[in-house]
Amino acid sequence: MDQANNGDTVRVHYTGKLEDGTIFDSSEGKAPLEFTIGQQQVIPGFETAVTGMIPGEVKKEIIPMDQAYGERNDDMVLKVGHDDFPETVKPELGRTLNLRVSEEQLIPVSVIDISDNAVILDANHPLAGMNLVFNLELVEIL
Repeated sequence: MDQANNGDTVRVHYTGKLEDGTIFDSSEGKAPLEFTIGQQQVIPGFETAVTGMIPGEVKKEIIPMDQAYGERNDDMVLKVGHDDFPETVKPELGRTLNLRVSEEQLIPVSVIDISDNAVILDANHPLAGMNLVFNLELVEIL
């Protein structure tokens, strides 16, 4: 039977959990995730975990933060004045906004604190700094 290798397009069912068991994402009840190994369409550790699997194989994989979304970076937490927001944007705690960093590039930021004189934005990925646990099933190699 064929193993999934670099360059193969695969379909995978998965459940992603934090180390405490909290589920953060799953393909359960949906179509399997389709991606091409080696094209950096998923986090590196996910690609590595699927490589070598055969269709129908099921496994559990712990992906360390450096193979997932990296460590949290305190330099990516920004303090912004209320006046720096357009009038049409009202920052709300927990809301995700898009911050323009250049003419062509927007990055998502989360509003993590609001005070009378500033809004604190976090540009870290919500899963940065965490090891992730995935239950994987290779459905098929296309």
